[in-house]
Amino acid sequence: MTSDGSMSTLLDFERCLDEADVYAFKNWELGELVDGPKIKRYSVSCTFMWPESLMPDPRGAKRLIPLGCKALFKKTTIKTPVKVESADDFNPGTRYPKLIERDVWLVNLTMPKDLMNDIREGSIDLADQNIDLEDLDDAYAKDYDKADIKDESAGDAGLGMPMGDMGMGMGAPAPAPGGMAPPPM
Repeated sequence: MTSDGSMSTLLDFERCLDEADVYAFKNWELGELVDGPKIKRYSVSCTFMWPESLMPDPRGAKRLIPLGCKALFKKTTIKTPVKVESADDFNPGTRYPKLIERDVWLVNLTMPKDLMNDIREGSIDLADQNIDLEDLDDAYAKDYDKADIKDESAGDAGLGMPMGDMGMGMGAPAPAPGGMAPPPM
């Protein structure tokens, strides 16, 4: 039985996998949790299992590496009971079924707690303010960001020169007075 804290941690772990679009890759949604979550001071790790023929696409794990996660793939075997259809399927002299070995893939994922805290129920913390990402998505859907630009650009209509034609490349720092370049940032 898992505690509420372990279940909450596991849900946060899964949410991070989902936000990193790991489930878009082949067979990732078929994995079974076999160990974890193992909660350490700065990280959480879980081990998932897939049948050999349904190996998860390693490109899904590569999505996690830039986020500070670690992924270890291991091919191994497990012993599972056979389907009991007759008395011959039991171990001699017992009521336990015979065991057969099956090849499986184990993937151990270790995720930093900072990442799990950043991706928390659709909200992020910026400058000590909790911002609901759903509100931000709604603003983009309603083009609020473009409305602000149109209002600001209406006052600049008399300049006669678009921003791109100011004689400097985009992103290049403007020269400082006296011909010296500004200090690097």
